[in-house]
Amino acid sequence: MSRSRELLQTLVGFDTTSRESNLQLIEFVRDYLEGFGVASELIYNASRSKANLVASIGPVELPGIVLSGHTDVVPVDGQPWTLPPFQLTERDGKLYGRGTADMKGYIACVLALVPELVEARLRLPVHIALSYDEEVGCLGVRSLLDVLAQRPVKPMLCIIGEPTELKPVLGHKGKLAMRCDVHGEACHSAYAPSGVNAIEHAAELIGELGRIGQRLRAHQDPRFDPPFSTVQTGVISGGKALNIVPADCRFDFEVRALPSTDPGEVAHELHTYAMQQVLPRMQAVSTQSSIRFTALSAYPGLVTDEHSQAAQLIASFCGSSAFGTVAFGTEGGLFDAAGIPTVVCGPGSMDQGHKPDEFVSVEQLAECDALLQRMLDSLRI
Repeated sequence: MSRSRELLQTLVGFDTTSRESNLQLIEFVRDYLEGFGVASELIYNASRSKANLVASIGPVELPGIVLSGHTDVVPVDGQPWTLPPFQLTERDGKLYGRGTADMKGYIACVLALVPELVEARLRLPVHIALSYDEEVGCLGVRSLLDVLAQRPVKPMLCIIGEPTELKPVLGHKGKLAMRCDVHGEACHSAYAPSGVNAIEHAAELIGELGRIGQRLRAHQDPRFDPPFSTVQTGVISGGKALNIVPADCRFDFEVRALPSTDPGEVAHELHTYAMQQVLPRMQAVSTQSSIRFTALSAYPGLVTDEHSQAAQLIASFCGSSAFGTVAFGTEGGLFDAAGIPTVVCGPGSMDQGHKPDEFVSVEQLAECDALLQRMLDSLRI
């Protein structure tokens, strides 16, 4: 526990907000692993300002277990923190700091296990995989998965350490985030019919999104909360002044879809409605009118069979087969799509994630250490 806490203190001290570089943290982990004779592979982004890290311990020619976490955290801007966000503070059995729950607590526990992993005679390898830019659309892990795909043997299990209070999670929804730009024709509001009001036509599209969302409620899966796919518009902007018909309006929307539903179908349906119903009326007034859709981010859902080897393994490590799902997304769907069976299980609760005075309890950190120890014991020769 003292080793995990010490490592968590170091990890929290790195400001790895997604808009910042994560290289200080990654280089710390690389050097830490090198101290135990473990080599790391760094996978940089195009500007080399961020990197993923992959390291393996044990017989790499055999399938093994991936312990995966993202290194980036969400911003603290505008949040009423009462404690320094990038400094670990312990009070009343809780460890406070940005990322303690989501998800540097898990990474600290994984790194704390390294000395024992190195000393043990392992029958299967353990891979440590750390990514960047998960919080802004699961971006970095894709190049990490490309590297794993080139290896001759695929892992038999990936444990994503997002905060689940160490309960085994086998599923979450997929997500698609889209932007719609509506361009019309400005004019004086006294002659409104001569212009093309971009806000009003954007509102029509948003209304159609609402109707699509209502239809999605018909298909339900009780394993999820809410038990149906959802659509929501989260950001909208447009207009210059009340007496000017607005020429431009932009809105962002997202689809959080059950694993059995393709969120792209919602975007396709809205695009069809826009092109066939809305744009012709706009262009009848001004041929310069346009509607443009841009994908912002996307990741697939996750649903792992509760009877699979992956599920049975995490159940043995957790001591529980009370499998659940979570409402938030993870990189798990991307690992699963790459042919690596995936579960989600980590210390802390997302009830604390992304909030001011984020924390993970000392008890949860100790229980995560114990879970990883059980995993190690199962891999000993």
